[in-house]
Amino acid sequence: MNDAITPHLLYVTSLRLAAVPSAVGRSRVFIRQTLQHWRLPDYIDVVELVVSELVTNAIEATGTTAPQPKWTAITDEDVIGVQLRIIDARLYVEVWDRSTGAPVRKHPDDEAEGGRGLLLIEAMTEHWDVYLSEAGGKVVWAQLSLAAPPKPPPLPPMPVRVPGRTRPPAGPVEDMASTALLRRVLDGLLNTL
Repeated sequence: MNDAITPHLLYVTSLRLAAVPSAVGRSRVFIRQTLQHWRLPDYIDVVELVVSELVTNAIEATGTTAPQPKWTAITDEDVIGVQLRIIDARLYVEVWDRSTGAPVRKHPDDEAEGGRGLLLIEAMTEHWDVYLSEAGGKVVWAQLSLAAPPKPPPLPPMPVRVPGRTRPPAGPVEDMASTALLRRVLDGLLNTL
């Protein structure tokens, strides 16, 4: 029996961040740029709010909650992952952290300053859930339906290569370019100390 295979539209992109408070803002920028590139600007506000809540929960579960932590306080354990996926006309927001504890939906009173994150996600998405990752930790995900599958983004223009012009001319210009490159490498190394 020969069944026809239906191709599915699939977009995927991800980002790894230190699990510190600034990751919330960085994840929002990631969402905004990705959805603009995927030609889905109408979904930016909702997805930014969803990812903000999920990343905040991931930081509280596994990260450093100090407002401005020192880089020496951050270890390789203090990492979270943010992933966006589109399969046909469904958009998934996924946030991974090292904790295996599932988030708990709270029912805060009117005076509470927090605890509404999962309630917001529940109200703004079609479905959310948690699963344990094979790599350890958990993934909290939320699903939104798109009005229609996105059209593929335009391909970037091909770079123009001019033979013989990819290197600086020999002599003082080449020496200056080499010195500038070494200076950038040294500056980068000094900034890591």
